[in-house]
Amino acid sequence: MPNRMLSRFVRGVIVAASLVGAGAAQAVTAPMLVVDADSGKVIYAQGATDPWYPASITKLMTAYVALDLVRQGKVSLDTLLTISPAAAAEPPSKMGFKPGTQITLDNALKIIMVKSANDVAWAIGENLGGSVDGFADLMNDAARRLGMRESRWANPNGLPDPRQWTSARDMAILGRALIRDFPDSRALFSISAIQFGRSVMANHNGLLGRYAGADGMKTGFICSGGFNVVASATRNGRRIITVVMGQPSARERDLKAADLFDYGFGQTTGWTSQSLDALPTSASSQPPDMRPYICDKRKPMPVDEGQSAITASAAAAAGASADNANAQLMGAAAPPSSALAFATLNSAALRARSLPPRAPLQPVLVWIGRDPAESQIMLNEQEEADKAQRLAVRAAKLEAAKVKREAALAAKAAARAEAKAKPEPKSEKAETKHAAKKDVPQPKSAARGAAVPKAATAYTSVETKPAISQAKGGSKPHAAKPAPIAQKTAAKPAPKAKPKE
Repeated sequence: MPNRMLSRFVRGVIVAASLVGAGAAQAVTAPMLVVDADSGKVIYAQGATDPWYPASITKLMTAYVALDLVRQGKVSLDTLLTISPAAAAEPPSKMGFKPGTQITLDNALKIIMVKSANDVAWAIGENLGGSVDGFADLMNDAARRLGMRESRWANPNGLPDPRQWTSARDMAILGRALIRDFPDSRALFSISAIQFGRSVMANHNGLLGRYAGADGMKTGFICSGGFNVVASATRNGRRIITVVMGQPSARERDLKAADLFDYGFGQTTGWTSQSLDALPTSASSQPPDMRPYICDKRKPMPVDEGQSAITASAAAAAGASADNANAQLMGAAAPPSSALAFATLNSAALRARSLPPRAPLQPVLVWIGRDPAESQIMLNEQEEADKAQRLAVRAAKLEAAKVKREAALAAKAAARAEAKAKPEPKSEKAETKHAAKKDVPQPKSAARGAAVPKAATAYTSVETKPAISQAKGGSKPHAAKPAPIAQKTAAKPAPKAKPKE
């Protein structure tokens, strides 16, 4: 880096620090650290000793303890681990192995480094530590030996636990220890993908196959800790470890790590450079909870996929100007309206940038059981059992549907039969007329067989003209006067009228 650019970068560091110090009391600085892997000299540090929730970068600690037990001869990479019901119940990311499934320690380590499977990491803890709590004790013992001052471990997979936190400095120490103490296992942290059966699973580390020289190590994400990564890269025989924590997305995490690598490879370290051990202790007593800023309920849940970046812009690839490089690396801005102040890379500057396309995957085969042949037999048996179970479930659903359909048809038939057997109810008006006719006797005509007048009803009386008396000598005989009909109450029949003689 030219002297002019370096001087501007230094001024950017000072400005960023002053802005963070002047920010709100609850402002948070996302930790970042760049260190030379061989010497342990610090190239760049920001919030490096602040406590932070590690998420799945915890699995680097799990791998260190497991490999250390192998080095001590207490277990071997061929040791079979059994998936317990508790391990199988762990939430994703996971392999979904059923309780009782066995897997070698070697395959388990490959799976947790690539797939970041929580169920497999839990099984490593249970099998090697006697229990998860016992394995956590081994993790804490190893951390003390390595000088990881800020770390506290409670589980082997990094799922949320308020008792578990670490720091960027401690993770850099751990990364160096893995490379130094287990040189034969370095390939474990650079596997681009694993293949289990017919499934191929890519590594969550978005730097692998995208950033030139990237060769490990591990990513992690939980809402409380944001997107974290411990990454290593090598150029011209020089290895650098970069730690980035608390980022809002996998894309930003990967881009910031790449920029820090670019900066780190452009720097040299000497005997005056600060060491990891000399970094000052943080003033923070506990990790910040990033959930309100990382996992907004109004947006989809973020995913640690590490594969969202595509092609870098020409300006960014060319390095642009010194001011741009400085802004991209330090990105200091006034604290936002929320309590969160990211004194990190400028998010606006990242929108037009991304990493190159990923190189073709080179999957590494993993299996259950002792060897691939045994694994294939078990997978075939499991596939047949799953197929039989699916058929049984389908048959049960069809039978249940048939029973329900037959019950519905029977209910309809019973309803029709009941309706047919029951007489139709008469209307209220018809019932009233029927009752009136039953209660009120009909009038009788003077002449037998005379019909009741049409106007006569249960509610109206029939008026007839009185009969004219028949006088002697030609007067007409009069008809008998019919008795009036009661409107609503029953009445005795009227007596017949006797004709005059």
